Amino acid sequence: MRILLVGAGGVGTALARIAARHPFADLIIADYDLARARRAAAAKDSYAAVQLDARDEAAVAGLLTEHRCDALMNATDPRFVMPLFRAALAAGVHYLDMAMSLSHPHLDQPYAVTGVKLGDEQFAMAGDWEQARKLALVGIGVEPGLSDIFARHAADELFSEIYQLGVRDGANLTVEGFDFAPTFSIWTTIEECLNPPVIWEKGRGWFTTPPFSEPETFDFPAGIGPVECVNVEHEEVLLLPRWIDARRVTFKYGLGEEFIGVLETLHKLGLDRTDLVDAGGAKVSPRDVVAACLPDPATLGDKMSGLTCAGTWVTGIGKDGRPREVYLYHVVDNAWSMAEYGSQAVVWQTAVNPVVALELIDSGAWSGTGVLGPEALSPQPFLDLLTEYGSPWALEERQPAVS
Repeated sequence: MRILLVGAGGVGTALARIAARHPFADLIIADYDLARARRAAAAKDSYAAVQLDARDEAAVAGLLTEHRCDALMNATDPRFVMPLFRAALAAGVHYLDMAMSLSHPHLDQPYAVTGVKLGDEQFAMAGDWEQARKLALVGIGVEPGLSDIFARHAADELFSEIYQLGVRDGANLTVEGFDFAPTFSIWTTIEECLNPPVIWEKGRGWFTTPPFSEPETFDFPAGIGPVECVNVEHEEVLLLPRWIDARRVTFKYGLGEEFIGVLETLHKLGLDRTDLVDAGGAKVSPRDVVAACLPDPATLGDKMSGLTCAGTWVTGIGKDGRPREVYLYHVVDNAWSMAEYGSQAVVWQTAVNPVVALELIDSGAWSGTGVLGPEALSPQPFLDLLTEYGSPWALEERQPAVS
C-alpha cells in the first residue's frame, strides 16, 4: 500500500515511526516544511519526503498520481481537511483523517442551535465518494476514532439498549520546566474548546451549549483518578448517532481550571481568532501567533511524565436484560511511548489508530465506499490488531446508577 502522509508534525511523525514497523505500507511524507518531512521520513529507508502546500488541491492530486498512491492520510490540522479531502477524491484514492471539516456556530443562537456542524462539508460529498467507489474514513484517530470503535463494540456485544454514550478523556500528564505547555496542537485545542459544544439527544437531535458546560468529576482508571471534565465540541457527537442507537451522546474533556482560564483569556483578548490582523504592517493570524509562542508538543516528550487515557463510557441495558455501565478505554504511559518510539504519549496514542485502520483496509478486513465514520465498520478486527501492535485496550465494569 502506497500512502501519501500529509503533515509531519508530532502525530505525523509518530504515525511514520509506527508504520515503519509494519511491512504493509510505504509512505511518501509531505509537509510545508521539507526539513520536517525529512525528519519524519528518517523512520524508514524506503520513505520519501516532499514539500507540499496542503491548500493546493491540484498539487496534492498531482502528487497522489505521480507516486501511484492508494490512499491519502491527513495528519494536518482541521483547516486543511477540505482541500485534502477534495484532492483525494479527484485523484481517485482512499482518504483518512483524524479530525473533520470545521464547524461554524449559528449566527443568532450559538449556544442553543447548531450552525454548520463538524463534518457537514464532508458528508455533503458522500454521494461523490460512493460514485467513485472509494472510502473516505473520517475521524480515525483516538478521539474521534478508537472512541467510536469502543461505542460500536458496546452496541454489538455488550448492550441491548444504550442510554448514554459519553466519550471521556483525562490524563495526569505533567511537563517539567513550563508554566503552560499543551501536549497537543494548541490551534486544534482552541478550536474545539471555545466553539459551542454539541450534544445529541434522541427526539431532540443535535444542539449546543456554552463552552465548558455540565462539569462532572469522572474517575479514570490506571491510577489517574478523578478529573473534572466539561463539554467540548468533538466529532464523536456528530458521528456516533449516525450509526448507533443511543438516548444521549456527549464528549467531555478533562481540561483543568488553569487550562480553562487560559482559553477564556485568549478568547477575551481575541487571540483565538484565525482571521488576519495588521500587526505593525504584517498580516498575522492571532491564533497562529499563540501557537508559535508555545512549545511544539512534539518536542515535549522528554520533559513529560504520566499517563493519558481515552475512552467511552456507556450506560444502558446489558445483553442479559439488566442495567449495565462500562468504561472501555486505552491508556498510554509517556515513559513507554518515548522509550519505544521516541514520541510523546498524546501524539502516539492518536497516531497508532490510523495505522491500524490502514492495515485493515490494505488486507480487506475493512472496506466500504462513501464517507464513513469508524463506528460504521466492524470493531473486532480493529481491537484485535491494536492489541497485536502492543497497545491493548481494556474494559472496566462500573456500578450502574439507580435510574
